[in-house]
Amino acid sequence: MEVPLIVWLLKLAFEVPFVALNSGILAMLRTPTSPYSETQNNQNMDDSKTPLLLPTVQSSPPSHGGCLAFLKSIFTANNLAIASGPLACLLIYFLVKLDGPRECTGMLAVLAWIFLWWLTEAVPMPITSMAPLFLFPIFGISSADAVAKSYMDDVISLVLGSFTLALAVEHYNIHRRLALNITILFCGEPLRPSLLLLGICATTAFVSMWMHNVAAAVLMMPVATGILQRFPAGRSPGSDVTRFCKAVVLGVIYSAAIGGMSTLTGTGVNLILAGMWHSYFPNEKPLSFSTWFFFGFPMALLVFFALWGILCVLYLSKSSGTSLVAYLDKSDLKRELELLGPMAFAEKMVLAVFSMLVVLWMTRSLTDDVPGWGALFHGRVGDGTASVLMATLLFIIPNKKQQGEKLMDWNKCKKLPWNIVLLLGAGFAIADGVRTSGLADVLSKTLDFLETVPHLAVAPIICIISSTITEFTSNNSTTTLVIPLLIQLAKPMNMYPLLLIVPGSIGAQFAYLLPTSTPSNIVGFTTGHIEIKDMIKTGLPLKVAGIAALSLLMPTLGPVVFRPSHQFHDS
Repeated sequence: MEVPLIVWLLKLAFEVPFVALNSGILAMLRTPTSPYSETQNNQNMDDSKTPLLLPTVQSSPPSHGGCLAFLKSIFTANNLAIASGPLACLLIYFLVKLDGPRECTGMLAVLAWIFLWWLTEAVPMPITSMAPLFLFPIFGISSADAVAKSYMDDVISLVLGSFTLALAVEHYNIHRRLALNITILFCGEPLRPSLLLLGICATTAFVSMWMHNVAAAVLMMPVATGILQRFPAGRSPGSDVTRFCKAVVLGVIYSAAIGGMSTLTGTGVNLILAGMWHSYFPNEKPLSFSTWFFFGFPMALLVFFALWGILCVLYLSKSSGTSLVAYLDKSDLKRELELLGPMAFAEKMVLAVFSMLVVLWMTRSLTDDVPGWGALFHGRVGDGTASVLMATLLFIIPNKKQQGEKLMDWNKCKKLPWNIVLLLGAGFAIADGVRTSGLADVLSKTLDFLETVPHLAVAPIICIISSTITEFTSNNSTTTLVIPLLIQLAKPMNMYPLLLIVPGSIGAQFAYLLPTSTPSNIVGFTTGHIEIKDMIKTGLPLKVAGIAALSLLMPTLGPVVFRPSHQFHDS
């Protein structure tokens, strides 16, 4: 009995794959009208004990159409996109030679894999964001422990705390109340979508002037989506309502970045610039809040109106007002606001906690003359510290609705965006990998040519380079990478260093093309209203407008605001 069994197994092992490949059995099994599937279904109904593999050996003769269908099922667009990442990674790793250590090439290869998957969305973006956890150790870029630590730092703590507060705002309908007030104030009568869009963007930019970009985006996104929730679901992709939704979400995330540009404390990049300036030139006048504001605010104003114009041209049409008026009637909005009634104790407490957090963010670190409350803790606290502290208060303060019930509980936090945490962690891991692998040094050597460039062209070129690098690393990492090199180039170019490092720092804030370029982009991307192609379509002309504005202001306003001292001239 053993020999026939072995013979039968060998026959099965060789004949089944042959028939499956040439007859396209896998494709035929997916076809409901296939004769084989009907026969197989009948056999299974008649005798459930019939072996499933035996009929495949007695299959019909090879079919050319079935083989073609089988190949088509393998070479799908999604499968090709999945294969493109590892393939590009291997090609770069074995064929590209960089002037640096082997880890430098490995980092470039890993970047190709991750960004191809991000751009094509062949694999869900949060899953792709975990790729550094296994790619970095495999390619010798960093240890497993080191890369894992990138997925939890102060900025991620800031996001977790901020989103907890945002969930509280959403739970008590505070965002709806604020959205109704903004809509009533700016919608106009008759409805003017461009004016409403301007109001949302201007509010976001103003808020971002006094707090972190991510926090501003987190605060304003529920307000924006509160307006968008009035529109019906299941809209066609090209409808006026859908296009307006895209414009609002894009306006919030880009306005958050533009507003932070205008003040010294509005973004970490400006603080890094001020700190490095004082570190390299301690005898020079520090870069104060007022000094930066005189340059940063006009710069932000130009870019802001460019953003508004771009959004109106790309996403609004003459028929937009007619399409939106049915959902944004001013009298209905006022009636809806009245139905909300006066603010309850819980709403007031959530707003009080959020206001306390804003004050802590604004006053933690100001200038060298006024160090802020963070100096009391010797610089050990960050924005994430304050964010988590204030979020914790929500689980302590009662809501006065039911006995023992607090403003927030853990069940309300189940909607925390862990996908954003993974995306941020991937961005920080990539930034560390670019630096530790030596790829940053290779990239920085490409700036040596600036010594021969005419002075008027220096600012836009530096801005272009910095704004390109910042799409692939964090804004802070780009600033930290570019500023030391630009300071070194200032002396042979006979230029005041601030006139070089300011364009580099501002360019690092033009991270408009990818969701992972900056955390505020991720906040908008996770709403589901926009795609990567929308960010590229809007972000590219906005980046060009920003570079043009900088090219105009640096040779005109720059020398007036950033004047060197007499000691610097003498040296």
